[in-house]
Amino acid sequence: MNVVMIGSGYVGLVSGACFAEFGATVTCIDVDAGKIRALREGRLPIYEPGLDELVARNVASGRLAFTTGYEPDLPRADLVFVAVGTPSRRGDGHADLSYVYSAARDIAPHLRGYTVIVDKSTVPVGTARQVARIVRDANRDADFDVASNPEFLREGAAIADFMRPDRVVIGVESPRAEALLRALYRPLNLIETPLLVTDLESAELTKYAANAFLATKISFINEVSALCEALRADVHAVAKGMGLDARIGRKFLHPGPGYGGSCFPKDALALVRTAQEHGTPLRIVEAVIEANAAQRARMLKKIRAALGGSESGKTLGVLGLTFKPETDDMRDSPASAILPSLVETGAKVRAHDPKAVEEAKRVLPPGIDYCDDIYETFRGADAAVLMTEWNAYRGLDLTRVLELMRGRVFIDLRNVYEPGEMNALGFDYVCVGR
Repeated sequence: MNVVMIGSGYVGLVSGACFAEFGATVTCIDVDAGKIRALREGRLPIYEPGLDELVARNVASGRLAFTTGYEPDLPRADLVFVAVGTPSRRGDGHADLSYVYSAARDIAPHLRGYTVIVDKSTVPVGTARQVARIVRDANRDADFDVASNPEFLREGAAIADFMRPDRVVIGVESPRAEALLRALYRPLNLIETPLLVTDLESAELTKYAANAFLATKISFINEVSALCEALRADVHAVAKGMGLDARIGRKFLHPGPGYGGSCFPKDALALVRTAQEHGTPLRIVEAVIEANAAQRARMLKKIRAALGGSESGKTLGVLGLTFKPETDDMRDSPASAILPSLVETGAKVRAHDPKAVEEAKRVLPPGIDYCDDIYETFRGADAAVLMTEWNAYRGLDLTRVLELMRGRVFIDLRNVYEPGEMNALGFDYVCVGR
């Protein structure tokens, strides 16, 4: 089966490599010539555990290739996946579909024979029908269907999520399109992966609803963590007691500085805007977005209070810049929201991250000192701030940390360490919800 992937970013590259691993012949097309050149040379534009080996193996087998042009691969494709970005549109929060629609216009002239165009990007309800209209207007002779096949990939675990998914959702309107997509995903039959076939609108909405619900769990436990601090309760005990109920589940009940990344913030906002546009406001999701912003502000106040009310002139050793471990993605990360405010008000920041330093230099304000060695981050620091729970930060030599620091404040926004142990070592330990 011949597959073309339009877009070689996070979703396109992971999906393309995994489809190649399934046995399909995959060509990833991208307008960024520099990115394609790097991919051909074996240099990946993103960090995702195991992806470099997966890409290299399938390139060597001849099943995975990269190019900037549509010919000759697109005309002979059975399925063309659109996996381009859909960022929040400036001004109103709706998903920006300009890249999706541009891809549809570019695809249309190259269609030969029956082809299924598949929206892999996260798109609002109605996008598949708009893509179909664009293609039909541009190529009246084209024999095609448009399908929706949303991705459910977690950064840091994307390959496992693709190869062993909880479910595959397919929105189609024709038996031919369904048959091709079922054939593409046939390898997952061996592990009895549920494959849900539905209409276009339901498939598109499923992705947004799922992300909004997960964001709701995060914001809920973060608000409970604030209440726990006020009542001298332990949010971990509360979360465990909740999560042991099978109807609730333990996942995403981890207190911290708020959700971030490339999906939850923009998808929750886009869902709210779509609902408002259709006269059915989603009050819960609106509150989730507000609660997440409030949690970021609360973390900034927590840091400031731990420093005696002012960060001006204080040196902070910051661990972790990405929104979660095992990725180099800093989009809407706690660090990107909190550190600019601290720097602006006079804090001196020394920071470490295993994968995101180069990206941090691009998106964070100048003046931050980036350290290659974890322990150099603490040298002369008045306070340590743990923002991302990378495994490298879970087993620190805490005695050495204390010796390197000028102060004794350790602000753990991910609750990696235990308050009793940290206080016994001599730290002024600050955490979330305990």
